[in-house]
Amino acid sequence: MPNVTPAQGLAGFNALSPPEAERELLACCASRAFARGVAAGRPYDDETALTAAAVEAVRALAWQDVQEALDAHPRIGERASGPARESSWSRQEQSGTAGADRKVLAALAAGNARYEERFGHVYLVCATGLTAEEMLDRLEGRLGNDETAERAVVREELAAITRLRVARLLAAPDAGEAGRAGDARDAGEGR
Repeated sequence: MPNVTPAQGLAGFNALSPPEAERELLACCASRAFARGVAAGRPYDDETALTAAAVEAVRALAWQDVQEALDAHPRIGERASGPARESSWSRQEQSGTAGADRKVLAALAAGNARYEERFGHVYLVCATGLTAEEMLDRLEGRLGNDETAERAVVREELAAITRLRVARLLAAPDAGEAGRAGDARDAGEGR
């Protein structure tokens, strides 16, 4: 199964078969509708065009397709397991929870439960660059949203995560290699 490699970048992505391109895109956003739509738009002239298409595809997803993507995300504060590239990326994105105070992690766990009970899906935030405290503050603030407002926030958070992951896709080492390195670093840190 070919993966996009740094040497291939956008040209390599554009050259993949449709099923291979869709598989690569699922690491960026785990909605099959998203992957089909973005793969069908190839070839892209540059990374900016691919990123814009990916963000627009996320924003246009039916809510059931958003939920499919949400199902692939671990709870904030829990470590994604496994060798898959998206698990490695998730661990990097949530690195702000590594070494966080136990009270903050416990509050995140409790907040995740309240959020899931209120909205029926995992709390999603583009965690890159955020501390555990910042993730918790955003979670607590979003608990006051109504369902319509929260769905809009979720779409924008998913779009932000997808934007970052598309850039990683075009610059990422082989998924197995990245996963093995991530697993070695995260040994003993399960979900």
